[in-house]
Amino acid sequence: MGTETVENRRHRVVVIGSGFGGLFACKHLEHDNVDVVLISKTSTHLFQPLLYQVATGILSTGEIAPATRIVLRKHRNTQVILGEVHDIDLVNRTVTSKLLNQDTVTSFDSLIVATGAQQSYFGNDHFATYAPGMKTIDDALELRARILGSFEEAELAKTQEERDRFLTFVVVGAGPTGVELAGQIAELADRTLVGTFRNIDPRDARVLLIEGAGAVLAPMGPKLGGKAQRRLEKMGVEIQLNAMVTDVDARGVTVRDKDGTERRIESACKVWSAGVQASELGKMLAERSKGTETDRAGRVIVEPDLTIKGYPNVFVVGDLMSVPGVPGQAQGAIQGATYAAKQIKAEVAGKQTPDQRKPFKYFNKGSMATVSRFNAVCQIGKLEFSGFFAWLIWLVLHLYYLIGYRSRTVTVFQWFVAFLGRNRGQMAATEQWVFARLALEAMNGNESDAREVRAEIGDTPAPGTPSEAKDGSETGGPADSGADAGTPSGTDESATSRTPRPPAG
Repeated sequence: MGTETVENRRHRVVVIGSGFGGLFACKHLEHDNVDVVLISKTSTHLFQPLLYQVATGILSTGEIAPATRIVLRKHRNTQVILGEVHDIDLVNRTVTSKLLNQDTVTSFDSLIVATGAQQSYFGNDHFATYAPGMKTIDDALELRARILGSFEEAELAKTQEERDRFLTFVVVGAGPTGVELAGQIAELADRTLVGTFRNIDPRDARVLLIEGAGAVLAPMGPKLGGKAQRRLEKMGVEIQLNAMVTDVDARGVTVRDKDGTERRIESACKVWSAGVQASELGKMLAERSKGTETDRAGRVIVEPDLTIKGYPNVFVVGDLMSVPGVPGQAQGAIQGATYAAKQIKAEVAGKQTPDQRKPFKYFNKGSMATVSRFNAVCQIGKLEFSGFFAWLIWLVLHLYYLIGYRSRTVTVFQWFVAFLGRNRGQMAATEQWVFARLALEAMNGNESDAREVRAEIGDTPAPGTPSEAKDGSETGGPADSGADAGTPSGTDESATSRTPRPPAG
């Protein structure tokens, strides 16, 4: 495809991103007189709504992240390119992506940008060192290792204070991801791990759900939010509303309450699900087009036909687009991508011109979230319900959108094992899952990043490097003298000479 000239090739559609938006755009263009090039920085199509089940040992990555090339191998008009896009030339109609040290330039006639969103720490990116988000496979695997590693550390703790810290899990953000994750950590401790340790009772674990707003699942309304909150509290989850997290370090979090008072929560394992930030490509598109703006989260404020100003051939869909009334969920990405594909097909077939397009209209199919096994909340139009029936609808819907017969079959089996029994089939966790991201940050970052990594693994700072005082007060930055208590190889106050070890699965 790269050797063809503009004159002798078919209309080329470049799709950036292999999430719901990118994949459904390719599917709707499969049988049309166009060539499609899908560019993605990952080799898989990630079913992000089930990431929390990977993090808590229910599903494996294979069930929720099939290889994009395998998914699209029967699409004869589609080429897949692995690489991260770092330049979009709207005037010359080219996209430049990079894989390792090699740049690839791909020309386009139509462009669909569906790069989604990433975790937002609201300007406190250093929180990510100790509180990973839940947006990628790496995040889920790292969190699984942190959760299981915390129980392992608690088993070896020498004091009750240490044990309590290792058995305290903090989830920041009471949206769907936070609610689902808090519920599954509680069930993991209360069912799966019971009887597997000798020095601790996993049921003693504390799970805290911290939310800066005044309600759980606020977008779903007070009725469903209240039901989810009561169910979580019945499971033992401690919910703290109107509480803003102001600091995160290796040993816990600092929280500011509504009255302005600050308090400390000693916690081994933290996870961040409090906000999202759009891909950097949104800012690039806004800067290079004529008058396009972005919202506070970096999403592109698109035209009624989901294009950017001055470029009717450039569509923005999914979490990267900002359209009133369209939530950042899979349905928004699927419907936006389907709409964009239809406009391109109509134009290529000569059935309409860009100025004849009808505005994009979003059909709200509802929203839902699981709270625990056999319990979920569901909102479809004005209809709101919860409990077992909502949970069944959640199961069916998520199975429907999983890609591939094998993934659906294996997922049903894993759900059967986890929900009807006490076991979970994906309890493996390794040291590398925790440290790989931190090591990469140190390698590609600066000395501050390196200090955080040394703190994370409990290493002694190099001579001349600011470190933490013996009493635990910080003297040179965010580094902590002990390891993050949630890591499998972390150290504790009374056993600082312990060598790193992988967590038991």
